[in-house]
Amino acid sequence: MKKPAIFLSFALACGGAAAQGTSPADPFLRQAPAQASPTLRGTAPAPTAAPSGSLNLTGVQNATFGNPRTSNNGSQTRVVFDLAPSVAYTLMPTFTGLRIDVQGARVLPAVTAALGGSVSEYRAGGGQATLVTPFPLSLTEGWRASEATLATGGRVLILEFGAVVSGGAGESLRAALRTSPPAPTSSTAEANSVLNAPLGLKAAPGSAAPVAAAAAVTSTAPTRTTQTPNPVTTRPAVTSPAATRAAIASNPDQLPPGDIVLPSKQFPPAPALPDTNAARPSALTGRVTGQVQPGALLTAPRIGKNPGMTRVVLDLPPGSTYLIQPTTLGLRVELTGLSVVPQYAQNVSPEVRTWRFEPTDAGVDITLVTATPTTARSGWRAQLLSPAPGSDRARLAIDLSPALANLTPLLPSERLVAAVPPVAATRGTAILALSASYVQPRVVLDPGHGGRDPGAVGSIVEKEVTLNVALRVRDLLRAAGVDVVMTRDRDRELNPVKNVDLQMRAQLGSPGTQLFVSIHVNAMEANTALRGYGVETWWNANHPMSSSLATILQRQLVETTGAFSRGLKSNQSLSVLRNSRIPAALVEIGYTSHPVDGLNLQDANYLDRVAVGIAQGIREALTSGVTAGNAVGGGGK
Repeated sequence: MKKPAIFLSFALACGGAAAQGTSPADPFLRQAPAQASPTLRGTAPAPTAAPSGSLNLTGVQNATFGNPRTSNNGSQTRVVFDLAPSVAYTLMPTFTGLRIDVQGARVLPAVTAALGGSVSEYRAGGGQATLVTPFPLSLTEGWRASEATLATGGRVLILEFGAVVSGGAGESLRAALRTSPPAPTSSTAEANSVLNAPLGLKAAPGSAAPVAAAAAVTSTAPTRTTQTPNPVTTRPAVTSPAATRAAIASNPDQLPPGDIVLPSKQFPPAPALPDTNAARPSALTGRVTGQVQPGALLTAPRIGKNPGMTRVVLDLPPGSTYLIQPTTLGLRVELTGLSVVPQYAQNVSPEVRTWRFEPTDAGVDITLVTATPTTARSGWRAQLLSPAPGSDRARLAIDLSPALANLTPLLPSERLVAAVPPVAATRGTAILALSASYVQPRVVLDPGHGGRDPGAVGSIVEKEVTLNVALRVRDLLRAAGVDVVMTRDRDRELNPVKNVDLQMRAQLGSPGTQLFVSIHVNAMEANTALRGYGVETWWNANHPMSSSLATILQRQLVETTGAFSRGLKSNQSLSVLRNSRIPAALVEIGYTSHPVDGLNLQDANYLDRVAVGIAQGIREALTSGVTAGNAVGGGGK
């Protein structure tokens, strides 16, 4: 249900550029335009009887800001600054840390690494201080700020950081919180265009402006039916936010997690590498044209950060070669034709925990430690780019994100589901043994939402993608000899009342039906959207075999798509599962609110893989006895 956010911060760092002597025109060496970020303004009370909260910039001329005191409690880090009477400041939380703009005092220049487990770097000077964190900060998550007055009368700013810390600005600062940054001016938009042009970065359709999730009451005009292979991009009208909030408040345990997220801002899609083709696997090996340069040194990598993705750029001299090896810890890159001085960096970004360069007899070993495992076709993308003007070094650009799934097309043989044997006909639970009648196994497929209920609205519309995938699963299973019942095969709901609609879907699992599978798309609020990516499968204790069905579906889905596995979930009572009388599971096939995962959901190859994974999971459940007729070993709660 997310609308694209306004800002995009993709500033590619310039570390090591001076050593290389590369041209300033190198598109990888640039700075992002100034961004309008949410701000919190802290002010110093005047030493006289001035009103509380007024700015006082006439204090001691030699006042300074800096020299933070730090302490750590586990992974949480506390940073304390002394505040002179004259000082005022602005706090700006971003996805890379907290920036402090200081007025009324001179900021002491400093660069300090690793203040603690949750502050990877402190930089100060030029009126600013920045505390870099290994995780993104929202307005309320990842940090906490407050002021206090010491017994000596001095004033201090207390900042606390941690992945589980929440609160943002304390009570004394909260009144100045700006929750809606101003829209970018035309000059800002033009600057973004100039920033991306040299790299050939092309924004996906609709990314330049927020998606309009209508706040009006549902339109009576007919909506377009979605039965084509590719998801459509039109945005349907939705019920009013007030009505949605009321429905959620009255039945908080009825709906899948993504359904309780109201329409909000959304990050724009992550930019791609120039001329990249997601349908073609990134090359694991490559060679830079030209003759080897004896004594050539590898300089430090240049790092570009975008919400949800980090880009690592290696400058390779002529004649050098590379070999990329995905591992459970990240990526290992072996280089030949050059040497290196051992070096490393920690807490680089949410996607890259550490990079390390080590010399070997053949050349250089590079280790990129990521937050999640990588495979040959997921978790990363790479491209070898030709040298920039004025340089002889090619650029190996590696994008890293746990949400990068396998988008390569399936082979024709991989699109087939083996035949499923027929099952004995039943009346209720009694097998008609005398007639020896056998029928096709029956399965209910439930594409989530439909009609006036769009589901999550962000990079895609949930009701369209769920129907798209369900129709593909239906065709695969019917070809394998399965009788498939669809809760909907077009853009409609079963009942305009949400609770009734969910109950009607669950009750389609009538006696004689083996399995019930519901298909949904997930979403998270804008302030936590970067934490939501991958696939997960839900089950409830409605039937002893539901947990086994969920386990099989999750495994098959992850194996086929390469998507990040969020595992099995059962800690919420879902109406469509709870009211089913047969083994039931609900699959969440990705997050429309995530800037990378949202692109997966727009990709026809990814949707093909999702459909095949679900179909193969259903076939495995049917042929292994995970059905309504068996209640042994289900593992229900």
